[in-house]
Amino acid sequence: MRTLTLVASCILMVLLLPNLPNSGSNAQEPGLSSAQQTSSASQADKIALVIANQKRMEAAQDIYERVQKIEYRKTGSDITPFETKVWRIFPEGPAMGKILLTPTGEPISAQSYRAELEKLAKYLQWVTQQGSAQREAYARTERKKKERADLIASTRQAFIFTPMGEESRGDRTLVKYKMVPNSSFKTSLKNAIIFSKVSGIIWIDEQSGELARIEGSVIEDISIAMFLARVYKGSHFMQERYELAPGVWFPTFEQYDFDGRKYFLPFSIHERTFYSGYKRVGAPAEALPLVRAELDKLPNN
Repeated sequence: MRTLTLVASCILMVLLLPNLPNSGSNAQEPGLSSAQQTSSASQADKIALVIANQKRMEAAQDIYERVQKIEYRKTGSDITPFETKVWRIFPEGPAMGKILLTPTGEPISAQSYRAELEKLAKYLQWVTQQGSAQREAYARTERKKKERADLIASTRQAFIFTPMGEESRGDRTLVKYKMVPNSSFKTSLKNAIIFSKVSGIIWIDEQSGELARIEGSVIEDISIAMFLARVYKGSHFMQERYELAPGVWFPTFEQYDFDGRKYFLPFSIHERTFYSGYKRVGAPAEALPLVRAELDKLPNN
């Protein structure tokens, strides 16, 4: 089931940096009027801004802690989850620490919470040191980031985006785009096959150029792990993002409703995830004093 959850995350991940074909080019297109060329260039500039902002926000999440609450449901329409888990997510340089909390977001016990904070402080202290093990830990993370970046960069050719008008969200104006697979897209990148099997809609905040919302559906069954598993057509995913501080846009909610099979057994992934409590803690050298200060305030028993 872990593999299938990662696939769901991957599908959402690869769609978070949308682009338009040739959006990085300012060359004039034959057959277009001057007004059309200006409009096309303006649209390309908007998408380029979205990409730059999205990359900036992705990097920023590496220095922000948050609370993650996941509700597990048997079906996407279930009102009440059968299980709820809450974690405090804390950036640790090349990793992300997770401290399990109660469903209401409180420490499970004073003793276990202290133990988890002490483990977090110990790792942060270790990762700030210079050594071959630390360098290898960061190198592994950088390799994963490069794989992700290469996959995301290929979205430039993987999808065709069509404007669908505007919508209001509070006092913000969101520009809406339909996204469909580009049939001429070819690549040898791992996991890029997902691109041809999903479609959806994105909403971009007009004022800031930030991605505000994305919804997508699986339009063709997706085979996983050499056909040992399959995500079925009709599976759905979405994510919402809000400005939580000036210039800081992070996810606040996402939902997966995936059905399929693993080997010969059916499976369902129906998860709703809420993010809250974002707080900047910085790189490990900055975060370590914060964790130690929190430990000093906790009772010893």
